[in-house]
Amino acid sequence: MKKFLLLGLIAFSSSSIAQDLEINDELLELYARPAQYLDVKISPGGDYLAATSRTEKGTVQLTVIAVDDNEILRITQGREGESVAAFNWANDERLIFSMAREVGPLEMPAPTGEIFAMDADGSNQIILTGPRSKSGEYVFASVVDLLPEEPDAVMIYQRSFTSQEPYLDLYTIKIDSGRKRSEGRIPLRAYRNTNVQVILDDSGVSRMVVGVDPEEDNKTVILGRDGANQEWYEVTSYASDEGGFVPLRMLPNSDQIMGLSNSQTDTRALSVMDLSERKETVLAEHPYVDLMPIMSIKNGRSNELIGAAFEYESIDSFFFADVEDKDYSRLLQSLMATFPGHAVGISSATRDNNTLIVSVSSANKSPAFYMFERDKGKLLPIAEARPWVSKHQFPKTQAIVYKSRDGLDIQAILTLPKDKEAKDLPLILLPHGGPHGIKDTLMAIDADAKVFAEHGYAVLQPNFRGSGGFGREFLESGYKNWGTTMINDMTDGVDYLVHQGIVDASRVCVYGASYGGYAALQSGVREPDKYKCIVGFVGVYDLDLMFEEGDIPQALAGRNYLNRVLPDTAEERKAQSPLHNVDKLKAPVFIIQGGADRRVPETHAFRLRDALEEREHPYEWLYKEHEGHGFFKPENNIERWQKMLTFFDTYIGD
Repeated sequence: MKKFLLLGLIAFSSSSIAQDLEINDELLELYARPAQYLDVKISPGGDYLAATSRTEKGTVQLTVIAVDDNEILRITQGREGESVAAFNWANDERLIFSMAREVGPLEMPAPTGEIFAMDADGSNQIILTGPRSKSGEYVFASVVDLLPEEPDAVMIYQRSFTSQEPYLDLYTIKIDSGRKRSEGRIPLRAYRNTNVQVILDDSGVSRMVVGVDPEEDNKTVILGRDGANQEWYEVTSYASDEGGFVPLRMLPNSDQIMGLSNSQTDTRALSVMDLSERKETVLAEHPYVDLMPIMSIKNGRSNELIGAAFEYESIDSFFFADVEDKDYSRLLQSLMATFPGHAVGISSATRDNNTLIVSVSSANKSPAFYMFERDKGKLLPIAEARPWVSKHQFPKTQAIVYKSRDGLDIQAILTLPKDKEAKDLPLILLPHGGPHGIKDTLMAIDADAKVFAEHGYAVLQPNFRGSGGFGREFLESGYKNWGTTMINDMTDGVDYLVHQGIVDASRVCVYGASYGGYAALQSGVREPDKYKCIVGFVGVYDLDLMFEEGDIPQALAGRNYLNRVLPDTAEERKAQSPLHNVDKLKAPVFIIQGGADRRVPETHAFRLRDALEEREHPYEWLYKEHEGHGFFKPENNIERWQKMLTFFDTYIGD
């Protein structure tokens, strides 16, 4: 077998990157370029590899390669502006995949709702669902389960394109002809801005469904049934401000469903619910952070719960001793030990589990794919997601923990410049968006943080209260406090780095996007003497305006969310809105906005600009008419970074 299976498909030049205090445009281009390889999967029989990769035009194609001789059998592309989205092997010879249209972010295209199927060599291609299929049904479909026990069929759900509150209809569909057999209707609606989750047992029978009821303040409802053609019954339900059970996988040969739960714990624990008794049992919990399950694989399915992954001061995991598949557990532990400090996952495996596709990534390593052959004990590189930076030495990113002024432990991500002593550095405070349920992580590269560190700045990304992954109490402590205690947590992180001698207190700027843009401006309002410059990118600047414009208030579920997390009174919302407190700002402001932003419409940016102009407050402006909630064209991100680095250098540069 050849050592490199995919790296030669598209060649990129990789030149050395000079490091100096000037803006390095070549480096910006490397960071702005979206990933080339997105996913790699091996066929159940082990004969083929399939991979999604990005073309020079930015669309995503699907390539199939014969493993034995490394021959490219097929490259599949969509029509102009269309990309291959999700894909999988339905059996030894046949692939199923979906398409998406590039209508917004390069890595988050909008799915068309169609399902395609073809043989490994591209023959016998058919559109199984959607307007372009033989049936011509105007429906949106998605694969629910690959049904390994039925190699000629998969399970899908289908919903109306036109209904605002559709039910989901389940079908078993033949992957060679598109013929469907109804498996019944899910008795929960997919309300706007909500999803319905379907859990199947090993026989391919839907046994549990999860939905959200916005009519009852976004209450989560879980239904179950004892088998095919049986009546659905309510297993449990819980309000949006209560802890509850999130089902993930039905355990083999049982009525038990494994999931994540904070109904009995503060952080999300590994838990099992018995459908017959409707009783939940906690298996493992972490005192500070949520857990994620580690499952073994059998016959192409997740099978046994063998451990848990988590992230606090590092990427970490633990494994259970009393498991049946001890060989798989030892294998996974060995792979994780091979890549310490990285997120290691199995993206696919052959039916006999002899050959596995391993993905590896971290905040200090661009994602990479490997093939592990268990019988030979060989780990072979397949592809780097961004091969042009595979040998680049990134600025180091690490986790730190500090105390907030009221005693909370705040975990944060700190990126430091290369070839500089960590002493009296200029700092960019970079709060994340969201804000609730989102966290900054060691598992992936943050391009903003790396670009700024490449140019000599320390970058702090605090997981302030309200962030996800640290328990329900920590999450909900941010509710109603967007502009108060959440901002305090960010400020306390800056003060911590100053006290440690890492940061020069006279050279600190703040930048963020979405909620982070709000936090940047609000930090300048709350601490006018601390920050020498402020950058708000697609930011929220008026909390009341969130109830009037954008896609969040268009659905009842979104309005329920706003009522839950924003201050209760108009007076409080005004007090926490940067737009109504610009008189308190001292630092110059840089406003960056996309004209096609549906999440945070341009009204926020224009009103902030008008308020600054009225007060003759210094500001800069960057507006891209056709960009959305974030810039996704590489050239626009390059321009954004160029202007931001110039802005930072003006006020806190050497």
